[in-house]
Amino acid sequence: MRSWPRQAFVLPRLMEARRGIGVDDYGSLPYKSSMATRSAPPARTARLEARLPEEVHVLLKRAAELQGRSLSDFVVASAHEAAVRALETDAVVRLSTADQIRFAEAVFDRGAAADAPAVKSVLKRAKKRHASLIEPA
Repeated sequence: MRSWPRQAFVLPRLMEARRGIGVDDYGSLPYKSSMATRSAPPARTARLEARLPEEVHVLLKRAAELQGRSLSDFVVASAHEAAVRALETDAVVRLSTADQIRFAEAVFDRGAAADAPAVKSVLKRAKKRHASLIEPA
């Protein structure tokens, strides 16, 4: 029986390993069929650390337990809700009663009808500029 040099078997395996392909000693691929279909990678996360008084920690922990959540999950969800609420209230324009009256008078002012063609042309230019900058959804 002829003995093959060891290099004849080692070199092809090294080449396969460098390319990310390889078979084990039994000729099987190194992964199972379930691993062939990979799921999407998990969403990226960021870390946030905070120092807080002991009584606040106890309060948060108790509230999380009441909702059946972990402390971390409870704090993240609560902070997210508070941030969304803060951004929504910032987007709302609040006018005093006098400002509301002035705004309504400006909208329904009969004298402003004379400027309507000028306003219309400005709005048309703005619409074209918007269309050139923003792709339609």
